[in-house]
Amino acid sequence: MHRAIDPHSFGFLLTDLARLFRADFDRRVSESGLGLTAGEARTLAHIARAEGERQSVIAERLNVEAMTLSAMIDRLEARGLVKRKRDPADRRAKCISLTPLADETLMRVTALAGEISAEASRGIGKADWAAASEVLRQAHLNMMEVRARAAATDDAA
Repeated sequence: MHRAIDPHSFGFLLTDLARLFRADFDRRVSESGLGLTAGEARTLAHIARAEGERQSVIAERLNVEAMTLSAMIDRLEARGLVKRKRDPADRRAKCISLTPLADETLMRVTALAGEISAEASRGIGKADWAAASEVLRQAHLNMMEVRARAAATDDAA
Protein backbone atom coordinates (compact mmCIF):
# COMPACT_ATOMS: atom_id res chain seq x y z
CA MET A 1 0.00 0.00 0.00
CA HIS A 2 1.27 3.47 -0.90
CA ARG A 3 1.99 5.69 2.08
CA ALA A 4 1.64 9.41 1.78
CA ILE A 5 4.74 11.42 2.56
CA ASP A 6 4.36 15.10 3.27
CA PRO A 7 6.82 16.90 0.99
CA HIS A 8 6.40 19.98 3.18
CA SER A 9 7.45 18.31 6.40
CA PHE A 10 10.19 20.02 8.40
CA GLY A 11 12.87 17.50 7.43
CA PHE A 12 12.13 17.63 3.71
CA LEU A 13 11.95 21.42 3.66
CA LEU A 14 15.14 21.83 5.68
CA THR A 15 17.07 19.38 3.51
CA ASP A 16 15.80 20.90 0.28
CA LEU A 17 16.49 24.44 1.45
CA ALA A 18 20.05 23.45 2.41
CA ARG A 19 20.51 21.87 -1.05
CA LEU A 20 19.25 25.03 -2.76
CA PHE A 21 21.46 27.28 -0.61
CA ARG A 22 24.49 25.11 -1.36
CA ALA A 23 23.84 25.02 -5.11
CA ASP A 24 23.43 28.81 -5.25
CA PHE A 25 26.53 29.31 -3.11
CA ASP A 26 28.53 27.00 -5.39
CA ARG A 27 27.40 28.97 -8.43
CA ARG A 28 28.18 32.34 -6.85
CA VAL A 29 31.64 31.26 -5.70
CA SER A 30 32.38 29.91 -9.17
CA GLU A 31 31.35 33.21 -10.77
CA SER A 32 33.00 35.43 -8.14
CA GLY A 33 36.58 35.40 -9.36
CA LEU A 34 37.80 34.47 -5.87
CA GLY A 35 39.96 31.71 -7.29
CA LEU A 36 38.51 29.27 -4.77
CA THR A 37 36.34 26.24 -5.18
CA ALA A 38 33.06 26.29 -3.29
CA GLY A 39 34.48 23.59 -1.01
CA GLU A 40 37.47 25.79 -0.20
CA ALA A 41 35.17 28.74 0.51
CA ARG A 42 33.05 26.59 2.85
CA THR A 43 36.24 25.35 4.51
CA LEU A 44 37.37 28.92 5.21
CA ALA A 45 33.97 29.71 6.73
CA HIS A 46 34.06 26.64 8.96
CA ILE A 47 37.59 27.42 10.11
CA ALA A 48 36.46 30.95 10.97
CA ARG A 49 33.51 29.48 12.87
CA ALA A 50 35.82 27.31 14.98
CA GLU A 51 39.25 28.93 14.85
CA GLY A 52 42.04 26.57 15.91
CA GLU A 53 39.86 23.44 15.76
CA ARG A 54 41.30 20.07 14.82
CA GLN A 55 41.30 19.21 11.15
CA SER A 56 39.25 16.05 11.86
CA VAL A 57 36.49 18.09 13.52
CA ILE A 58 36.32 20.48 10.57
CA ALA A 59 36.08 17.52 8.18
CA GLU A 60 33.17 16.14 10.19
CA ARG A 61 31.35 19.49 10.18
CA LEU A 62 31.82 19.80 6.43
CA ASN A 63 30.71 16.19 5.98
CA VAL A 64 33.80 15.35 3.92
CA GLU A 65 36.48 12.70 4.26
CA ALA A 66 39.64 13.69 6.11
CA MET A 67 41.76 13.30 2.95
CA THR A 68 39.39 15.53 0.97
CA LEU A 69 39.69 18.25 3.59
CA SER A 70 43.45 17.77 3.77
CA ALA A 71 43.75 18.50 0.04
CA MET A 72 41.60 21.64 0.38
CA ILE A 73 43.66 22.84 3.33
CA ASP A 74 46.86 22.16 1.36
CA ARG A 75 45.60 24.51 -1.36
CA LEU A 76 44.45 27.15 1.13
CA GLU A 77 47.75 26.92 2.97
CA ALA A 78 49.69 27.31 -0.30
CA ARG A 79 47.77 30.57 -0.88
CA GLY A 80 48.66 31.75 2.62
CA LEU A 81 45.05 31.75 3.83
CA VAL A 82 45.35 29.13 6.59
CA LYS A 83 48.03 27.58 8.74
CA ARG A 84 48.33 24.23 10.45
CA LYS A 85 49.70 23.81 13.96
CA ARG A 86 50.32 20.68 15.95
CA ASP A 87 47.66 20.07 18.55
CA PRO A 88 49.38 20.40 21.95
CA ALA A 89 47.15 17.62 23.31
CA ASP A 90 47.96 15.20 20.45
CA ARG A 91 51.07 15.71 18.33
CA ARG A 92 49.57 13.62 15.50
CA ALA A 93 46.61 15.98 15.13
CA LYS A 94 46.66 19.34 13.35
CA CYS A 95 44.73 22.43 14.36
CA ILE A 96 43.76 24.88 11.62
CA SER A 97 43.69 28.67 11.85
CA LEU A 98 43.12 31.51 9.43
CA THR A 99 45.92 33.89 8.58
CA PRO A 100 45.45 37.65 8.27
CA LEU A 101 45.50 37.16 4.47
CA ALA A 102 42.23 35.25 4.76
CA ASP A 103 40.30 38.25 6.08
CA GLU A 104 39.47 39.86 2.73
CA THR A 105 38.62 36.53 1.09
CA LEU A 106 36.40 35.56 4.02
CA MET A 107 34.62 38.93 3.85
CA ARG A 108 33.82 38.25 0.18
CA VAL A 109 32.64 34.70 0.96
CA THR A 110 30.45 36.07 3.77
CA ALA A 111 29.01 38.68 1.40
CA LEU A 112 28.08 35.93 -1.08
CA ALA A 113 26.31 34.00 1.69
CA GLY A 114 24.55 37.21 2.74
CA GLU A 115 23.25 37.70 -0.80
CA ILE A 116 21.75 34.21 -0.71
CA SER A 117 20.09 34.87 2.64
CA ALA A 118 18.69 38.13 1.28
CA GLU A 119 17.20 36.27 -1.69
CA ALA A 120 15.77 33.53 0.54
CA SER A 121 14.23 36.02 2.96
CA ARG A 122 12.60 38.15 0.26
CA GLY A 123 8.97 38.74 1.20
CA ILE A 124 9.51 37.54 4.77
CA GLY A 125 9.33 40.11 7.55
CA LYS A 126 12.47 40.71 9.61
CA ALA A 127 10.78 39.50 12.79
CA ASP A 128 9.60 36.30 11.08
CA TRP A 129 13.08 35.68 9.62
CA ALA A 130 14.66 36.22 13.05
CA ALA A 131 12.10 33.89 14.64
CA ALA A 132 12.79 31.22 12.02
CA SER A 133 16.51 31.54 12.70
CA GLU A 134 15.92 31.18 16.42
CA VAL A 135 13.79 28.06 15.89
CA LEU A 136 16.56 26.54 13.76
CA ARG A 137 19.17 27.39 16.42
CA GLN A 138 17.09 25.64 19.07
CA ALA A 139 16.49 22.61 16.84
CA HIS A 140 20.25 22.50 16.22
CA LEU A 141 20.95 22.54 19.97
CA ASN A 142 18.38 19.81 20.52
CA MET A 143 19.96 17.59 17.88
CA MET A 144 23.45 18.21 19.29
CA GLU A 145 22.15 16.99 22.66
CA VAL A 146 20.65 13.90 21.00
CA ARG A 147 24.00 13.24 19.35
CA ALA A 148 25.90 13.66 22.63
CA ARG A 149 23.54 11.26 24.42
CA ALA A 150 23.91 8.70 21.64
CA ALA A 151 27.72 8.99 21.78
CA ALA A 152 27.65 8.56 25.56
CA THR A 153 25.48 5.46 25.19
CA ASP A 154 27.85 4.06 22.54
CA ASP A 155 30.86 4.73 24.79
CA ALA A 156 29.17 3.01 27.73
CA ALA A 157 28.41 -0.11 25.68
